[in-house]
Amino acid sequence: LGTIASLSHSTQPRSLNRFQQLNAVKISGVSIAPLDQALRFLEDEAGKILPKGYALDYTGESRQLRTEGNKFLPAFTLALVLIFLVLAAQFNSFRDPFVILAGSVPLALFGALTMTFLRLPNPNMAFWTDAWTTTLNIYSQVGLVTLVGLVAKNGILIVEFANELQREGLSKLDAIRQASRTRLRPVLMTSVATVAGHFPLTLVTGAGAEARNSIGLVLVAGMAIGSLFTLFVVPSLYMLIAKQHEKTAPAHA
Repeated sequence: LGTIASLSHSTQPRSLNRFQQLNAVKISGVSIAPLDQALRFLEDEAGKILPKGYALDYTGESRQLRTEGNKFLPAFTLALVLIFLVLAAQFNSFRDPFVILAGSVPLALFGALTMTFLRLPNPNMAFWTDAWTTTLNIYSQVGLVTLVGLVAKNGILIVEFANELQREGLSKLDAIRQASRTRLRPVLMTSVATVAGHFPLTLVTGAGAEARNSIGLVLVAGMAIGSLFTLFVVPSLYMLIAKQHEKTAPAHA
């Protein structure tokens, strides 16, 4: 056999993996950092190290984050439009839904997004070694869409009651003042209940904790800050934008 062939011993892989019809090497690992942050680091390092002709792609949860993450803005916009249309049908007005959403949603989003960069002590870890913080990942994006529907109810309580008071004969200023005072307790009760109900998600540890932590942090921070400032911003916008309702004559039998 040696007269017609050259023989040598070498080590070869048992199988050659392919991904989307391309030769591939699969690398698995567990990230101690948030997934989105870890993927950005991996992409930066791959751009420096990988030779020309090599590319980086993902499977599993990482691939889902990269493919679905770009769909957040269309989904968020659609949620806002649907909520606006439902409120417009309920109030028979385009002004009142605008007052409700403009007075509550931006502030709630600000409160939620602070948790993507503000570091606070985590009681489950040694003091200041970890933090209640998250990134703008697919789970926190789901929380943001959910937050829009939750925080809008505070504005609905105030605006609807103010409209009823105007129809009873009060001026717009007196109506929104009384509505804000009267609806203060219901707004605080529902907000505290929502925050307390989601707060345990921020303390979850173990497998799958990242997803629940992200959703919990976004909802807790967004509801707490959004509900607080809604009590001041919605009445101001109501005075500037809302329609003046005429007194409704009492019905006679």
